[in-house]
Amino acid sequence: MHPDTLFSTRIAPPMIGLGLLEAIAEQDILAAADPDDADGDGISGRPNIVWDRQQQRSVLGRFGWKAGQPNLNQQNADAFANDMGLTTTLIAHDNCTQAQPDCLAAVNGGVPEVSDNILASVLFYSRNLGVPARRNVDDPQVLKGKSLFHQAGCQKCHTPSFTTSADAAEPELANQLIRPYTDLLLHDMGEGLADGREEFLASGREWRTPPLWGIGLTQAVNGHTQFLHDGRARNLLEAILWHGGEAEAAKQQVLKFDADERAALLAFLNSL
Repeated sequence: MHPDTLFSTRIAPPMIGLGLLEAIAEQDILAAADPDDADGDGISGRPNIVWDRQQQRSVLGRFGWKAGQPNLNQQNADAFANDMGLTTTLIAHDNCTQAQPDCLAAVNGGVPEVSDNILASVLFYSRNLGVPARRNVDDPQVLKGKSLFHQAGCQKCHTPSFTTSADAAEPELANQLIRPYTDLLLHDMGEGLADGREEFLASGREWRTPPLWGIGLTQAVNGHTQFLHDGRARNLLEAILWHGGEAEAAKQQVLKFDADERAALLAFLNSL
């Protein structure tokens, strides 16, 4: 490989609620951005501005670990192209360089390999996977954990709620009060989590705040509790302890919690 080749391990993020995240109004996301930390709270979330292939212009990024995709249709087409080697009308060419003659000469499944009809069906599916209902919302330990979540300042990036826009792609997604616990912005998470790989405006130390809804069902759905972009954290507490950079102050608050308080915080997270 060329010495400038960049590598970065990834695990697949959950696909629940993606249509609702897509339906959040752009101005609501941008309203929370504070790239110069004007309020002095140590949190300087900023939007990623990425290329929209269909519109042929730069727009707000929302999806992917570094918010490198503007919408679900492009996210899906990119996955078809780069994960599966399948062309669409949006990405019509195989990802082969001139130095890869075998790749260029490989048999394909037609032009495009994924029809617009199939692409639209995959879009509908990915847009409408529902978010599971919360559990134990009135449990005293869960309520204590919620208070500690805010006391530590976690909500400064993991924004609890939004209301989706009235002009969402589908009427069922419009005007919905949702609780994704993300701001969809980029944050510097410190050198410990840095992968050195830039993506549009995202630096090698920046990551989009991942949504927390459904996180308590990771074990039940996936059979494991591996968290963060590369699965390095074996449980939620380890994921918290890997936080640095803009999240360092929140992590330090969690480190000050006693055993009962940490248990309550984890009970809250596992209720989401």
